[in-house]
This record gives sequence, structure tokens and C-alpha cells, in this order.
Amino acid sequence: MTTAETPQHIAIIMDGNGRWAQSRGLPRVVGHRAGAAAIRPVLERAEQLGVKVLTLYSFSSENWNRPTAEVDALMALCCEKLAQERAGLIESGIRLRRIGSRTGLPAEVLRELDITEAATAGGRNITLALALNYGSRGEITDALRAIATRVAAGEITAAQVTEDLVSSSLYTSDLPDPDLLIRTGGQMRLSNYLLWQLSYAEILFSNTLWPDFSPDDLCAAVDDFAHRKRTFGGIATETSAQSIPVGSHCVEQGGLS
Repeated sequence: MTTAETPQHIAIIMDGNGRWAQSRGLPRVVGHRAGAAAIRPVLERAEQLGVKVLTLYSFSSENWNRPTAEVDALMALCCEKLAQERAGLIESGIRLRRIGSRTGLPAEVLRELDITEAATAGGRNITLALALNYGSRGEITDALRAIATRVAAGEITAAQVTEDLVSSSLYTSDLPDPDLLIRTGGQMRLSNYLLWQLSYAEILFSNTLWPDFSPDDLCAAVDDFAHRKRTFGGIATETSAQSIPVGSHCVEQGGLS
């Protein structure tokens, strides 16, 4: 159910998989599997709440610096989950959208991504954007390089370079900017994630490790968002959000955690 207080685009930094596993004496890859399993319930609750886009930081451009065995396991897990979830995404009307650089991703990962993007292109209920091999500085650099090429070719002038042009040159050109950023795992940094797009997003840091982040935790985050005053550089005024009962989104969907 969409209301004026529902964030249309939620971006999540899914942090804490490795620590979740290590705290249980398990290999880190077990934590990544648990984190992958946590995605679908959160995605389904986001759709129920009326969220239109859910963007997940799945693998950063800096994550290539991790041990080779862990990176290989993450790439294999990505292929496995895409193949397993494809039919369900189609049935649920969920569109998959990849953002990030294709350069460096294994051929089998690109193949599964391309197949799934094409197969789910007609989904209208919610867009799941996977930030895979993604880094915001690299994204902005790519956008500026593309714009500079157009200026050099005489297609546009420097005076025609606007914020809207930059936005339309980013990986997220067809997506609205996030209204809400959630980072799990207790860390308080953006980690090179959607730096341009998050300019006016509300930010919520959760101590919950991602594998333990539940649909009810998402509900609580949406309720928190609904009670914030977003001024976009202006002056705060009285809004209808003040009259929203605490926990209203979660009550509608089954209760707070």
C-alpha cells in the first residue's frame, strides 16, 4: 500500500554477512548464503509496502580485493541465485536491473544477469536493482567521460552540461533517486555507494547484521522514514507525517519485530 510517506526507492548496504558467520564459528561464505536468503522476504515486504525500487549493494568494485576464494564463492552464489529465483521473479512481477560495471565480471555471471534482466523486463510491481561490481566514483567518472566525449564531438556545449544531464548519464538513469538508505551491520559510512543519488536521502544505520534483517525490520525503517521531516534545503513545516501512528506500516503488514 503506497502512501505519501512511503519511500519510493530504498537503497540498502547489506553489511554483516561475514561477521554473522564468524560469530557462529562458520566460514564467511556461509554468511553470504544466509545474506542471499534474506533478500527475498525483504523484497516481498518492500513490494507490499508500495516501494517501487529496492537497490541492494551486492558487490562493490573494492570487493575484488578480498581473498580469491571468497570472491569466487560470491560469483558462484550470484549465478546460482539468479537461476533459482528467475521464475519466481517473473511470476511476482519483479523486474531485475543491474547497475555497475560489466568489466571484470565473469562471463557466466554476465550471462545469468543478462538472461534474468531480459526475462523480467516486463515486471511492473517492483524493481530490484543489484549494484554489482559497483563503485560510485567509478560511475561518476564514466558519466563525465561520456559527457566529455559528447562535448568534444560537438554534440553538446559545455554550457549544456547540467545536473539532469549528469543524472541521465549514470548507471541509474532510469531509476528515481533513493528516498531512504539503510545500512545494516552497525557501520556508519557510505562506502562509495550511490554518492550522487543519495544527496537528499534519509539515512538509517541499523546494528542488525544483514542475515538477521527481517521484513519487520524493514517495516520499522519505513515507519521511521514516515516520521521524518524532509526539507530538501528549505524550512520544516507541519506535515501529515506527524499524525501517522507509530508502527502504522508494520501493523498493516503484520507487526513490529
